Amino acid sequence: GECAWYLAGGKDREEAVLDQLYRISPAELVLTTGTEAFQDLLDKMQQKLPDCMVNQYDPIPGLDYFSQHFGADPAGRIPLVHRTVEAMLGYIHENVKSDLAQINHLREIITDAVMNLDATAIRNLELVKNMKDGTRHGTLLDVLDYTRTAMGARQLRQWVEVPLLDTARITLRQQAIGYMVLESQTHNATQFRTRLGEALGEITDLERILSRIEVGSANARDLAALRTALRALPQVKQLLSECNEGLLHTLDTRIALHQDLLEELERGIVDDPPFTVREGGMIRKGFNAELDEVHDIAENNNKWMADFEQRIKDQTGIKNLKVGYNKVFGYYIEVSKGQISQVPDSFIRKQTLVNGERYIVPELKAFENKILSAREKIQQLEYYLFNQIRQDVRDHLVEVQETARALGELDVLYSLSMAAFKGSYVCPRLNNRQEITIKDGKHPVVEKLLERELFVPNDVHLNCTDERLIILTGPNMAGKSTYMRQVALLTLMAQMGSFIPAREADICPVDRIFTRVGASDDLATGQSTFMVEMNEVANILKYATSRSLIILDEVGRGTSTYDGMSIARAVVEYINDKIRAKTLFATHYHELI
Repeated sequence: GECAWYLAGGKDREEAVLDQLYRISPAELVLTTGTEAFQDLLDKMQQKLPDCMVNQYDPIPGLDYFSQHFGADPAGRIPLVHRTVEAMLGYIHENVKSDLAQINHLREIITDAVMNLDATAIRNLELVKNMKDGTRHGTLLDVLDYTRTAMGARQLRQWVEVPLLDTARITLRQQAIGYMVLESQTHNATQFRTRLGEALGEITDLERILSRIEVGSANARDLAALRTALRALPQVKQLLSECNEGLLHTLDTRIALHQDLLEELERGIVDDPPFTVREGGMIRKGFNAELDEVHDIAENNNKWMADFEQRIKDQTGIKNLKVGYNKVFGYYIEVSKGQISQVPDSFIRKQTLVNGERYIVPELKAFENKILSAREKIQQLEYYLFNQIRQDVRDHLVEVQETARALGELDVLYSLSMAAFKGSYVCPRLNNRQEITIKDGKHPVVEKLLERELFVPNDVHLNCTDERLIILTGPNMAGKSTYMRQVALLTLMAQMGSFIPAREADICPVDRIFTRVGASDDLATGQSTFMVEMNEVANILKYATSRSLIILDEVGRGTSTYDGMSIARAVVEYINDKIRAKTLFATHYHELI
């Protein structure tokens, strides 16, 4: 249900678009005619996102899906945005064949309000995937993820990849986490956190359920899962109502109880509905009088059959006569071979068996028709009622969607509070002096992965005047890379609003984190290890500002010693004299030191 737009201009637009695509990691990319000019971009994207499917679509002129979904949204006045979003909506409408009411909120991806992490930084800092096998193990996301809902898990990844620049918004997040972590005389944070975790654990994936309801693929189990989530909301609301804390109070106002919807689902859907929607068994007794009546007919067939069997036995004197049913022949009277002589003429032979004969009588045939039509009617009526309930949920889609988004944010705050509590993290102070001071800081991932050893904490102080560049040296395995990535990760965590593993910290938000770490080639595009390294360094020198944080590890090692030494020195001097960004530079070149 999310819809966002991003506009990039100027000569570097392809790189900017590529970074956004890498961050989103889409399953599918849809192109319109005219995008052939972006062949370089597509080639690069297919290397970085090989699993992404690329399709071609040209919108049908004359349709106005934009207004249908987003009304008079100001973005519609930007021709390129209007055309692009219109094409996307047209493509989805054509494929999904639904009115897609869940797509109703359009937002702009604004890079000025957030820290911009390029694809290289996201990969090198191992924020969401490790470089070893591409899984989550050993990533920052893995360390921070204590989310209890699917909405929260998706939202946490977004917070990790898109940290904030605005100190006011960061502070709001810090205060919310502080409320869940820091004990006081008037507030039991542990109890609040535990109860909130239990309540969130009951909440199913609302966003996904709503999408299935909108496109018409939801079954009764989805409605039962929605009901389970709605049942947990009063407990969440009650917990949030106890606190006047800014962001938590805002989230409380955004979460609605949807009482009418819950009552309808409680009355309408059985506790454990079947997977299929066409064979009945979904609607609870008492929801619809007509359905209950038909159910009575179907359910009373066993009593009627027992009475009928006894009556036939009395009339004919055949004691071992049986009345039965199977799916092929329907209802029948079965008589064993030895008693066939006692069968009256009114019995009509239906089937011959090895040990006996099966018969039918008009009364039994009439009963069969009544039962079978009742079963058919139950299935039709239940499907009709199920669709009515599903439509009622669709009518509340926008409100439930807003609740789902708020629950996702609440879950991320809960997750960060759990990480802070379990890791004994502290709340970093924020400054606008362009300084980063961390005392007794630890690498959040390495600290957690160490089982039998203690992580030795360390300090860092960086500013934009006399301590802006650290040349870091030491033998292999001394921890240079760990130290540098630690500074980057702690700064990034602080800008997410998270607490960090340190004794104390005073951090200024940085506009970008740039990294040049490790040796890797890209032979698919004909780039050697050295070429990849030089491209990444060039990118940093081109885009870094005095408000950036730069991490350079072993620059120049992909070539001969004195060429590498010259490059390293030139890069250090250019960053120090021209860019003046906060920089950590690891090297083995003793001449450079």
